[in-house]
Amino acid sequence: MFASIECGNILLVSIRFRALLHRNFQLFFAGQLVSLIGTWMQSTAQLWLVYKMTNSAALLGIFGFASQIPILFLASLGGYIGDRYNRHRGVIWTQTASLILSFALAGLTLLGVVRVWEIVLIAFLAGTVNAFDVPIRQAFLVQLVGKEDLPNAIALNSSIFNGARVVGPAIAGFAIGWIGEGWCFFLNGVSFLAVIIALLMMRIERTEPHHSKGSPLQSFVQGFRFAMSDRPIRSALLLLSLMSLLGLQYSVFLPIFANDILHGGARGLGLLMSFAGVGAVIGALHFAARTNYKGLVEWIATTSITCALGLVLFSQSRVFWLSAGTLLAVGFSTTSQIAATNTIVQSRVPNELRGRIMAVYATMFMGVQPLGALLAGGVAKRIGAPHALAAFGTVCLLGSLFFLLRVAMRLGQTQGAAEPQAGLGR
Repeated sequence: MFASIECGNILLVSIRFRALLHRNFQLFFAGQLVSLIGTWMQSTAQLWLVYKMTNSAALLGIFGFASQIPILFLASLGGYIGDRYNRHRGVIWTQTASLILSFALAGLTLLGVVRVWEIVLIAFLAGTVNAFDVPIRQAFLVQLVGKEDLPNAIALNSSIFNGARVVGPAIAGFAIGWIGEGWCFFLNGVSFLAVIIALLMMRIERTEPHHSKGSPLQSFVQGFRFAMSDRPIRSALLLLSLMSLLGLQYSVFLPIFANDILHGGARGLGLLMSFAGVGAVIGALHFAARTNYKGLVEWIATTSITCALGLVLFSQSRVFWLSAGTLLAVGFSTTSQIAATNTIVQSRVPNELRGRIMAVYATMFMGVQPLGALLAGGVAKRIGAPHALAAFGTVCLLGSLFFLLRVAMRLGQTQGAAEPQAGLGR
């Protein structure tokens, strides 16, 4: 009996990490993990530095807006390039550009001459690079593992991102007080070397890019029309946009909650972000353990409701460890929703449209975040961060309930047996 349990556990582990059987994904996984720890260190240090220099909720919103607005306008170009040109080289170039920007920010900060507008400008430039990187890198995953293991790769990719989210902010919380923000930026620049080296070590089979006719905007419109014509994709993306616009803005408020409400300082900020990251890792690994992908629409509804309730509870909490535990649940639910939405999109899209559809995904997911950050900063300035977050969480809850009642339940009733090849249990 013990042996059978042990074999079952080994099988579960192998299923959960099956994408790592591919050498190229092993390299990608290792390089990204190191690089993303540095990225989260820099993100935490930037937020703290802006708030320390200005003590302004509005400027935190402006910083978030500047770092994310490029993807709203440029993701379509990134998707166009991802479908027309070599995705492997594209990812190498975006990672190299990010390295240069990190070292530039580190130099300004360590020399003691950095100003708020320079932090915002570099955040804008990094966001511009990200606008190309996200759709190209998401479309590149299928070349690393093939379509059969793609959902598992998506989940493990999410676990890399959120695993770094656990470690990076925690390190930054201590490093800010010990060595300062500038060295956090420098270490992030060094960390990009890991992913660049990993990418150069990969052996990627040559594929013929799809040379679509028309401009990048026309290609994006073609991808958008496909996404909006497919009901599961359309519904999942619209809910993800709402959660991204309002729900994910809790990160903009974290310096205020950590310092002014929960009185935890920089270390408190790092711990709060790490707890959200722990929940996100658990959510990603839970999703990675799936061997079939039925019931994803219902799962999206459940996790989005959980996230919305968690945001309302966090906004009202004045106890540090209760707030941290709530962020654990928020991290789990948001990551699960994102991974499920990504899986629905990538499982239903033809490969020749993959880059363009992932540009639509990036625009509707990450492209609306800067608008939300700007809105969050303005609303928090007028009514305070706790009331603003409570209002955002309530709107997300209403949208999630609408999705559950009008989308998930109807799809389950009317199309439960339709299109079994998609494996989405609609």
